[in-house]
Amino acid sequence: MKHYRKELFFHIPTRRGLVNITSDVQDAINESGIKEGLVLINAMNITASIFINDDERGLHQDYERWLEKLAPEKPYSQYNHNGFEDNADAHLKRTIMGRETVCAITNGRLDFGTWEQIFYFEFDGKREKHALIKIIGE
Repeated sequence: MKHYRKELFFHIPTRRGLVNITSDVQDAINESGIKEGLVLINAMNITASIFINDDERGLHQDYERWLEKLAPEKPYSQYNHNGFEDNADAHLKRTIMGRETVCAITNGRLDFGTWEQIFYFEFDGKREKHALIKIIGE
């Protein structure tokens, strides 16, 4: 069985931001030479998420509004975690959206449904962050 590892690096200039990384993941699959297997993509920072959904602007705005209702950024004083950093809401949002995703690779391509795309969602930006791509297969 072969394996391949690659990191993606991000600098989201705002507190929250969404990046479609589907083509980056496919590029890593191409680089790996693996035709049949699995690819794991996970956020390597505790305040970011990797997830799969539709690349539709209205849906992205819905995520933002929904997550802000569930774990509002302010007031910072509502969270016991806040002190050194005011990012407790980012930790909670990451828990809701998830850490990682695993996708099938078939014939060297992401084996996706019609509208599926992979996203990196940052909840505490303005710093360098990264995600891991790990591919295993033949």
